[in-house]
Amino acid sequence: MDILTLFFLAVGLSMDAMAVSISDGLCFQKMRRSGFFWIAFSFGFFQGLMPVIGYFAGQTFSVYIKNLDHWVALILLGFIGGKMIWEAISEMRHPEEETCGKDFTFRLLLVQAVATSIDALAVGIGFAVMDVVIWYASGFVAVTTFVLSAAGVWIGKKFGSFLKEKAELLGGLTLIAIGIKIFTEHMLG
Repeated sequence: MDILTLFFLAVGLSMDAMAVSISDGLCFQKMRRSGFFWIAFSFGFFQGLMPVIGYFAGQTFSVYIKNLDHWVALILLGFIGGKMIWEAISEMRHPEEETCGKDFTFRLLLVQAVATSIDALAVGIGFAVMDVVIWYASGFVAVTTFVLSAAGVWIGKKFGSFLKEKAELLGGLTLIAIGIKIFTEHMLG
């Protein structure tokens, strides 16, 4: 996987975390700077960890589906991207008031970080099938998510919920485009 594809994949995976970070910035206006760091760190950590777990799980059966790796990438990324687009459009169609809790807790942060990184688990399975160097790829995803999540909290504090659904929509479109690119390269190349 080339660096540009990995970059766009990392950005696409980070969009869920960024959308939640924007919400956190909006909901928890009095958050201290340490809150910025912990949100970005947690999202980056889990977004980097999940592909590793998926990779090692996927290695157990990657030998059997090696000739279908481009189909696996297309289906996984298409499904994840489609789900993100569906959720973004659903939120745009049914805008409800943002439900903000009273306090930003470690438990809430942990739930958010795990929930936004589940998609990366499936991508890790795709990494195993495509023989991607997992430590490099997961580190890249983690750092990208850290940066975009920190930016998301700041954006949420400054601009509110205007950008939340748009980030998720962009992430979904990006993941679908990457799936199509991988599929096309393998079919034509």
